[in-house]
Amino acid sequence: MRESAEYAAAWLLLKMLGSMPRPVARLVGAGMAAFLLWLRPGLRRACSENLRLAFPEWSKKQRRTAIRGMVRQLGWMAAEFAHFPKYTKENIERIVLLDGFENFASAQARGKGVLFLTGHMSAWEVAPFAQALFGHPLHFLVRPVDNERVDALVTKYRCLSGNLPIEKNQSARAVLKVLGDGGTVGILADHNTLHAEGVFVDFFGIPACTTAGLARFALHTDAAVVPGFLHWDPALRKYRLCFEPAVPLTRSGDDATDIRENTQQFTRVIENYVRRYPDQWLWLHRRWKSRPLGESQDYPSPK
Repeated sequence: MRESAEYAAAWLLLKMLGSMPRPVARLVGAGMAAFLLWLRPGLRRACSENLRLAFPEWSKKQRRTAIRGMVRQLGWMAAEFAHFPKYTKENIERIVLLDGFENFASAQARGKGVLFLTGHMSAWEVAPFAQALFGHPLHFLVRPVDNERVDALVTKYRCLSGNLPIEKNQSARAVLKVLGDGGTVGILADHNTLHAEGVFVDFFGIPACTTAGLARFALHTDAAVVPGFLHWDPALRKYRLCFEPAVPLTRSGDDATDIRENTQQFTRVIENYVRRYPDQWLWLHRRWKSRPLGESQDYPSPK
């Protein structure tokens, strides 16, 4: 019964926002996101705690401003997601601007595949969707939604532009095949990871358990790791999908060291984007939840 209700709510939300003109849908989406966060004081506290950890010098006003910006971005993303069926290769340039695409094209031309390093920035679902409409579809790692019907609905929307999912828990063989064929795999690398799946590297000066899979794939295949992040440009009233030059890989000959050093490099790239656009990153996620062995397992205290 509960699963059916969740599916009905998700379906109605997509249909409702998708039927509205885009500016109205974005406005409604932002309002809904603000209301939902108001209903979840635990998530509001998580946002504030994370911001105090990352920016201890900030005032309460600065933290509140960043949280409002993040909530607006989440609401806008819901509206953009609902409008995916309306976005085509003919109209996507009205919504997304490619910036530094030559960096992606250069990496792709190497023929060893591309690992698309990204994070939960702005309307992050728009980035791979737009990339496919611009003529460069990819595979993306995804953790399935618990509700199978909702998961199928979300996957259907995500794949409308030609992208294909790879289930995160069964990803290794599929990722290696895609890269071996010269394809592209998108990986969100900015969330907390279990000890068994990650390594600890600094994120805002605090050890954060981070997926080691990206570094392992890159070192094993020599695929180019290209940072690609979406952010909202208020001057242009468009999203910018920015590609940076491929991150040079560190190879010392010691696997553990190389995985940690390269994961630190990738995490530093993500941190730089978060510092540039702090009001567009997903602060409600407990990024520092996993703690190193021997350290207190409580969530870190603000500096």
